[in-house]
Amino acid sequence: MTLKIIGAGVGRTGTYSLKLAINRLELGPCHHMEEVLLNQGTQVPLWANAVAGKPDWSAIYQGYASAVDWPTAGFFRELSAAYPSAKFVLTVRSPESWAESFSATIYKLLAGRDQAPPEMQAWLDMAVAVIDKTGFPAGLDVAALKNAFTAHNDAVKATVPADRLLTFQVKEGWGPLCDFLGVPAPDEPFPRTNDRGEFWDRVAGKI
Repeated sequence: MTLKIIGAGVGRTGTYSLKLAINRLELGPCHHMEEVLLNQGTQVPLWANAVAGKPDWSAIYQGYASAVDWPTAGFFRELSAAYPSAKFVLTVRSPESWAESFSATIYKLLAGRDQAPPEMQAWLDMAVAVIDKTGFPAGLDVAALKNAFTAHNDAVKATVPADRLLTFQVKEGWGPLCDFLGVPAPDEPFPRTNDRGEFWDRVAGKI
């Protein structure tokens, strides 16, 4: 199995909704940070090696036909080269709303990682390294986060050929995504999930 769809959008841009949509379109299984959380023993060392410049993509994505969210989004350059026929989806939202959501969820979680249970430390260390690599080191204020978010999106557009890239807001629904992927749109609402409350529940293992 090889990756056919790669999400280049960072966390808090609707990546979980996109994962559910891709699975609904039968273009999965779709890898997401949740998969890393649920399979830490296997996935965390593989991603730590990837951050260190020694990726094994076939092992990381074994059993998956698509991938979205971090850690994937931090490696869009490498993955564009490794999977030259894959289609990329860049999920976006306004920089202001993204910075607010990211600060209240992922950034907050990582900032408090010293208080996390020991069994979560390796995952958190990997996540910090990936998110730092993507352009979001610890300690950025809202203005700097907004600038970094825009810079990431611009870098994706400059790297991935236009005919392989869809810039997408999940509020646009099925139409643009299905047109890009060449599949019919389901006659049902587009998935809308993973608000801030769900984020914290998912991290805590409640979902």
